[in-house]
Amino acid sequence: MSKDIYESPLASRYASKYMLHLFSPDMRFQTWRRLWVELARAEHELGLPITAEQVAELEAHVTDIDYAAAEQREKEVRHDVMAHVYAYGLAAPSAAGIIHLGATSCYVTDNADLILYRDGLRYLRGQILSVLVNLAAFARQYAATPTLGYTHYQPAQPVTVGKRAALWMQDFRSDLEELDHVLATLRFLGCRGTTGTEASFMDLFEGDGAKIDEMNRRIAAAFGFERCFSVCGQTYPRKTDSRILNVLSSIAQSAYRMANDLRLLQHDRQVEEPFEKNQIGSSAMAYKRNPMRSERICSLSRYLMADAANAPLTASVQWLERTLDDSANRRISLPEGFLCADAVLRLCQNVTNGLHVNEKIVDRAIREYLPFLATENIMMEAVKRGGDRQELHEKIRQHSMAATARMKEGESCDLLDRLAADPAFSMTRAELDAVMEPSLYIGRCKEQVERLLAEYAPLLTDAQTADGAISL
Repeated sequence: MSKDIYESPLASRYASKYMLHLFSPDMRFQTWRRLWVELARAEHELGLPITAEQVAELEAHVTDIDYAAAEQREKEVRHDVMAHVYAYGLAAPSAAGIIHLGATSCYVTDNADLILYRDGLRYLRGQILSVLVNLAAFARQYAATPTLGYTHYQPAQPVTVGKRAALWMQDFRSDLEELDHVLATLRFLGCRGTTGTEASFMDLFEGDGAKIDEMNRRIAAAFGFERCFSVCGQTYPRKTDSRILNVLSSIAQSAYRMANDLRLLQHDRQVEEPFEKNQIGSSAMAYKRNPMRSERICSLSRYLMADAANAPLTASVQWLERTLDDSANRRISLPEGFLCADAVLRLCQNVTNGLHVNEKIVDRAIREYLPFLATENIMMEAVKRGGDRQELHEKIRQHSMAATARMKEGESCDLLDRLAADPAFSMTRAELDAVMEPSLYIGRCKEQVERLLAEYAPLLTDAQTADGAISL
């Protein structure tokens, strides 16, 4: 590729070959031609004056697109669909006169988009499953490994490393459910005419509405769609685009949440994303090990969430049967949304495939705060030994404040020594140490993780794993 013109980083750095091909000119315009073939085939089979030979000739020239001829024609007529009708006619001269019969431009543009978006969503579904497979293995391995919990990013009741991954899994599972719903309810436009009334086909089929319905059923079925929209204008409802980009935004939200958590944990060196042998973390600070992959996930996810705002803005201003101010926006926002979601999920695969837990640091972090976190249990034990709950609560508050003040001066935590020395608690230092076991404070974390993994197991059984490696 020439280096003296702009190229999208989504294409040059981040997206997969599959997604780049899906939204390539070849795929788009060959899909247009396939749509023209199926229209001609259905019209021939339902009795219109189109021969089997003409259909066969169209079918034989789906892939040999003369882009130069199409581009030259578009300069002359200022209409991309008619330019490609012309180029197709040059390749299939005997069928030139019947290409696009009864159709309007949105027959090929909109139906092709629906096909591409459907296939893109199916591909992203596999990407989500790959992330879930990686996270499931991680959650299973660390289901019972205690770690310091945080609320407001302040130390809180312990959780486990695996429980935290289960939260990320649950987010991605909700995205999968939303994606599946959009796929299950996605409909085809069909061939409906300039304002969606099918008036041109009423003329062609001499008022036989049943043949029109059968034509649309056959075309839709040829591309794997079971239903067409019940009613439409010239285009399919742009609410569909809004639903699709909303799914992509939802994926970005889940990815951002997970990656941002990892960035926070890497700050404390508790959990680290993959870091290659020769990777450089900083051009100036050679010692640095920045979480650049998680940062990239967040960066791209932010773009995708913002991109999703395009679709509702477009859907809200369609002007009766249609307006054309959607076209330029859609040809950027939808493909780039898919490319960006693809990039985000590839990075998520890569990160989740190589997460490293520094267990000693995790243990050190939780033990530093465990004396404070265990004070409720200590108070309950002291009550059992005859203490007054309210008096004990106040003493714990005072001792905790004093220990915290000491820690702020750079000294070690002496809370347990203070409690052992206070006769109100009637507990020795050895007895206090006995309740300083992190696993005593993780509640049902292990059980919760195992239950979630059992629930997700059927979904993940046939999922493909991939490392999502990105070369740059």
